[in-house]
Amino acid sequence: MSVFAKATAKRSARAAWTGLAIAGVSTLLLSACASGGTPTESADPGDDTAGDALPIKAGDRDLDLKLGTILPQSGTLAFLGPPEEAGVALGAEEVNAADAGMNVEVVFRDSGDTTTDIATVSVTDLLSQDVSAIIGAASSGVSFTVIDQITSAGVVQFSPANTSPDFTEYEDAGLYFRTAPSDLLQGEVLGTQIADDGNSTLGLLVLNDPYGTGLAAATKEAFEAAGGEVVAEELFNTGDSNFDAQLSAISAANPDAVAVITFDEAKVVVPALVGSGYPGDQLYFVDGNLSDYSADFAPGLIAGSKGTLPGPKLADDFRDRLLGVNPDLADFSYGPESYDATILIALASYAANSTDGAEIAKYLRQVSGGSGDGEKVDNFADGAALLAEGKQIDYDGASGPITLDEHGDPTEATIGVYEYGDDNKYTRIN
Repeated sequence: MSVFAKATAKRSARAAWTGLAIAGVSTLLLSACASGGTPTESADPGDDTAGDALPIKAGDRDLDLKLGTILPQSGTLAFLGPPEEAGVALGAEEVNAADAGMNVEVVFRDSGDTTTDIATVSVTDLLSQDVSAIIGAASSGVSFTVIDQITSAGVVQFSPANTSPDFTEYEDAGLYFRTAPSDLLQGEVLGTQIADDGNSTLGLLVLNDPYGTGLAAATKEAFEAAGGEVVAEELFNTGDSNFDAQLSAISAANPDAVAVITFDEAKVVVPALVGSGYPGDQLYFVDGNLSDYSADFAPGLIAGSKGTLPGPKLADDFRDRLLGVNPDLADFSYGPESYDATILIALASYAANSTDGAEIAKYLRQVSGGSGDGEKVDNFADGAALLAEGKQIDYDGASGPITLDEHGDPTEATIGVYEYGDDNKYTRIN
């Protein structure tokens, strides 16, 4: 049974989320219980927000926009680095090719993971080069180590892959944005899928960081709401190399299914778990480890296992465009979200007629359609042409419909469900 999730949202300070299951389709309404705040903070993105829109100055532009990235070239999420960097590079290429009076330069730097201080060093370097915005990190835990450093400098931070719910209410001076949905959504889809597959008990192996614990909590809530029971919940820390205690506890609980909520550690824990006798087709992966394991696992090791990943089915044309940037790509996860982050920043800069980070931030929600009631566009060239005429725009991109709310969160998202074959490669099943 496939699970499709599409979410529409509004959030107030409490940001309550409600899941509705209708006729086998997991539909999430991300609603809010209003608790005060300004009209802007409580505005429903679906309402007529044209009155909130800032004016667009018509005329030509002459802008040099410098962007930085802190995406994983090393560490436990390094497999996500190539598609994310390709997405950013493709976005910059297309902005420059539009010849619309904007030139984009990108400085690529490594984020590492939470076991290193690479991200801080990279951010320090990027800020010294006067970037207007920094795209990244992929890891929520890494982003939390640098978000204050970035936003206190008046620079936009825009992540294509941060999914921790804790970013929604974070004090970021209005400078943090993301194109990836909160794991409150992915967790509901994952937990519902596990239950729909006929499992009544569940074990959780969880990375002990904001990403892992947030996703595990949402998965557990959805699974238990469907009548299931979580019988084991084992945590580990980034950098751990021995998982014997956690795997023994899960095996002893003998769950029907195990959700592996990790990053690259899956390459160690999955063979160990299956080698101990646990069936490989009863495992569930998540976006942090949904990867091509054809070169890592014995053939058929995880055939029949499933996993979840935010984003719609990748369009063939966009896949080809990413491959044009990096012909060696084997994984495309968060490539669309990285591309869209780049295009949105460029469009917001164009709308503001400024490369100042704070000015760009003012227009990011607006060009995404969160306010302004603008005309739909799906590429930079068309958006820039309308902005040059002083018109409002509403950008939807390669990752699907994008409408940013007052917290910089996307209000719509699709979560795909995937299944592994005998070659240990995954394909979409919904």
